[in-house]
Amino acid sequence: MAGRTAAVGSRALTTPADSSELTVVLADDHPVVRGGLRALLGSIDGIRVVGEASGGRDAVRETLLHRPLVLVIDLEMPDLDGVSATREVLASAPDTAVLVLTMFEDDESVFAAMRAGARGYILKGAAQDEIVRAVRCVAAGEAIFGPRIARRVAEWMARPRDAAARSPFPELTARELEVLDLIAAGMANPAIARRLQLAPKTISNHVSAIFVKLQVADRATAIVRARDAGLGQGA
Repeated sequence: MAGRTAAVGSRALTTPADSSELTVVLADDHPVVRGGLRALLGSIDGIRVVGEASGGRDAVRETLLHRPLVLVIDLEMPDLDGVSATREVLASAPDTAVLVLTMFEDDESVFAAMRAGARGYILKGAAQDEIVRAVRCVAAGEAIFGPRIARRVAEWMARPRDAAARSPFPELTARELEVLDLIAAGMANPAIARRLQLAPKTISNHVSAIFVKLQVADRATAIVRARDAGLGQGA
């Protein structure tokens, strides 16, 4: 039977054409994670992994090459983050369903992925049957969230709609405001990363965005503005 071959590093995946199969591309910068997902999904009848990627650019390329039913993607990857990759994929391959599988569960990450068009969002550490069910659900056109993510979505939906108006810095996202509050309390980036259980690089990105939005040149100025607004009292 004729097949299709896609290079992944030094390895190739050969995928016979079969429209009845649920085809999947895996995108994660950790080989162990990709290997575990490949073994899991490959053991399920009717599911075939047709491509893999270790970075965001490769994820877009592999998805456009194979046109899978599902792209399973992490958010933090080299060269192009998962949200941007999702947006690019869906602009060119709208029939591919994107399932985010990541360690990040903060509001900004969740809702950024949803705005980009992700159909599902589950956390690493989810049970194997939960991952398989999520892949099948998004392929069938459904939206699915892991239990902890579903709670965050429900909490967000229950917030008063005028909450942004009451914020001292409405131009900041909820996560950026949280980071600014900890900056105002005198915490350094590594300590903030540990407190919020986020990657140090993610905190640095938030800090840069805060400086731009508040139009401040340095951390000291940001702290003064934040403390004048009453932040930094509860850390």
